[in-house]
Amino acid sequence: MQNWFVREIVETGRLRMFCFLIAFIAAFLFIRFSVRMIRRQARWWPGNVTPGGRHIHHVVFGMVLMCVGGVGGLVVDEATSGWAAGTAALFGVGTALVLDEFALVLHLSDVYWSEEGRLSVQVVMIAVALSGLLLLGLRPLGVNDTVNEEGVPGAPWQVGLGLLVNLAMSLIALLKGKTWTGLIGLFIGPLALIGAVRLARPRSPWAHRRYSEGSRKRRRAEVRDTRLRAPVERFVDRLQDFVAGRPD
Repeated sequence: MQNWFVREIVETGRLRMFCFLIAFIAAFLFIRFSVRMIRRQARWWPGNVTPGGRHIHHVVFGMVLMCVGGVGGLVVDEATSGWAAGTAALFGVGTALVLDEFALVLHLSDVYWSEEGRLSVQVVMIAVALSGLLLLGLRPLGVNDTVNEEGVPGAPWQVGLGLLVNLAMSLIALLKGKTWTGLIGLFIGPLALIGAVRLARPRSPWAHRRYSEGSRKRRRAEVRDTRLRAPVERFVDRLQDFVAGRPD
């Protein structure tokens, strides 16, 4: 295991991303456990931080840790050192605390246990997925491709055109309300193409502008959303409630 870790993580320059992702997941699970214990009013759990009667949300601690870990990482030269791993982990913890209250920051209101608060869990899941792809060595839009005489799959203008097409397909997928397809499509081009050519979700910006009320495409989109998307959303909601707690 140690040889594999050194060969696949350290020597490939992924140590900081590995530490970031592990710390991110661990911090998110811990803070969700903490807030659920506070919600249950468990006597054995410390509870909220309320100096002088003011409730300090954990997004504040997250921002501080992100600043310390981010700036600390900038001054570390050796990417495989313990300091590099530590600052990356610190940045991961801070990021988890901030994104766990993403909905609160977005709405500027304490919507943590409301339906709007589900957005925070969705953002965390997306962050974990994208970080996992980066840890696997994938790069958005293929930016890890090098332009040289030996390794380039075509002339530089062809590579640039391919990147622009990939970006355009991902943006179209996002406009069609396909968040996961659009974001992961930045890393996997064919997935972005699939999201771009398929019907938009009925409540997406694309459908609002291009599918008129009562049109055939609008009806097809609504039927497909009800038949295919609704069961997936119910499953995802149950999974989120299991991990993060059910909204009020």
